[in-house]
Amino acid sequence: MPSNYERFFDNQRFALVGRSAVKPFPLLSYRGLKRLGKTVYAIDPSATDIDGDRAYPDLDALPESVEALIIEAPKAETRDWVAAAARAGLRDVWVHMAHDTPEAVALAEESGINLRTGTCAVMYVTPGLTYHSLHKAIMKLAGKY
Repeated sequence: MPSNYERFFDNQRFALVGRSAVKPFPLLSYRGLKRLGKTVYAIDPSATDIDGDRAYPDLDALPESVEALIIEAPKAETRDWVAAAARAGLRDVWVHMAHDTPEAVALAEESGINLRTGTCAVMYVTPGLTYHSLHKAIMKLAGKY
């Protein structure tokens, strides 16, 4: 039976939040979702394009609704992005490991959001033998996949 983390990728339309002005946009997650045939929109308030695709400043600017959100923005922004997800009616949100905050987790719970946190989405979208596949193997052994 798939885990809650694995079921996240049953969604078809994703938005992925990063902030290129602070650190490189999370291209591994972005490209991995695209490689899986998912529709994925880059949200980056500090950029106009990501990997040759248009970047959007926020969820409201997207050309269509999405089903899931991955937040890989600076930790200080996590709670605000969870709030934006709640306003947009999203119920599937992933916060990149070590980017969660108690406030973001509490808000997600209050809002009925199925929040995935504590691990890296790249483990689920990157094929082959990589650092992330080794991370995946360790997490599976630990029962946290």
